[in-house]
Amino acid sequence: MRPIDLAREHGLSAQAIRNYDDAGILPPTERSETGYRRYTPLHAQALRAFLALRRGHGHQQAMEIMRATNRSDTESAYRLIDAAHVALLAERGTRTEVATALGSLSTTTPTPVTGRPLTVGELARRLGVHPATLRTWETEGILRPERDRATGYRQYGPDCVRDAEITRQLRRGGYLLHQAAQFIESLREAGGADALTAFLDSWQDRLTTRSRALLAGAAQLDTYLTMLDQPRASRVHVQRAEPLAVGESHGSPRPPVR
Repeated sequence: MRPIDLAREHGLSAQAIRNYDDAGILPPTERSETGYRRYTPLHAQALRAFLALRRGHGHQQAMEIMRATNRSDTESAYRLIDAAHVALLAERGTRTEVATALGSLSTTTPTPVTGRPLTVGELARRLGVHPATLRTWETEGILRPERDRATGYRQYGPDCVRDAEITRQLRRGGYLLHQAAQFIESLREAGGADALTAFLDSWQDRLTTRSRALLAGAAQLDTYLTMLDQPRASRVHVQRAEPLAVGESHGSPRPPVR
């Protein structure tokens, strides 16, 4: 098969196939006497595996998995695949922690701050904590107070007070500082508690989509590994079983497979 024959199945260009070949994503390629690349069903399956892996692992890691596989270093390939699943599991856990934290918040709406920003002492008294606690929360990235230009003192505006109120509730509920920091960061990204619910739903959808993509990539890679284990004659047989080209009948002679 020619580069365009592999490319057509996926809506790619022939140059993209050559680029993947040069990058080591495809197995070693034979060339004709005139220098043209000759691809087989094994190359076609390698391409399918790479494109499927890319949806779950990203381009760079999918390329590394295929390179390791093509140099018979399956241990490295499996480690990369396992690492992706571990990272996904950790992200799923983070999402669960944030969702649980949202559910554990008090239904009582904190009194909004009006007028000038609060000082560290005023906010500490409002929350019933020591000022040093607020500085620790700031170190953890939970609070981001402004600074008075003249004095350099911390100033806690409405957003800071909201984050501090939520953190106090989370800490009373037994949450660790890093868990509270995760929640506050998600709250900022979502744009508020109401938006956070939609954000969590979207996050769950992304996790599900990636899990399915990882499964699909693994399935295509497994097919590729099975083909690599087959004798070369079996791969040729697979090549003869491919759909006929346009204009070719079952009685048409086929060129010899080399």
